[in-house]
Amino acid sequence: MSIRPIRIVGDPVLRTPCDPVKKITDGTRNLTRDLMDTVDDEGRAGVAANQIGVSLRAFSWNLEDLGIGHMLNPVIVELSDELQDDDEGCLSVPGLFFPRTRSAYARCIGMDVDGHEIELAGEGIVARLIQHEVAHLDGELYIDGLERSVKKKALRQIREIL
Repeated sequence: MSIRPIRIVGDPVLRTPCDPVKKITDGTRNLTRDLMDTVDDEGRAGVAANQIGVSLRAFSWNLEDLGIGHMLNPVIVELSDELQDDDEGCLSVPGLFFPRTRSAYARCIGMDVDGHEIELAGEGIVARLIQHEVAHLDGELYIDGLERSVKKKALRQIREIL
């Protein structure tokens, strides 16, 4: 379909929890194609539907070991107690990366565009992607979970780029 522009921090669609996909329609199929086209660009690991202006619970991924995929109505069903610390960035907060703690392992379930249940699970970047994209669909940005001193610095830098 097409590569869609990414909404940037400050856009209200990024702070609004997304509605579940209730019925798979041609519009849903077009959305998933757009998500996969949009994530299929250098440096992109994941894109949530609200990042392209659509307030539905859907996201896509583009990871070396998994290829390009999508999930509708994702629900995180498992997070490890073990944590990972790494720098994290976001297409909606362009050019800025900050240390963010996440669970080291995550597992989510949802469905594909054909209505079949699918699972996405893993450690490292996969776990980080699941948590990051599902948070987007809940109306959250990764900067919300930064440590207080880091968040203060992040907000100052965001104000400078807006």
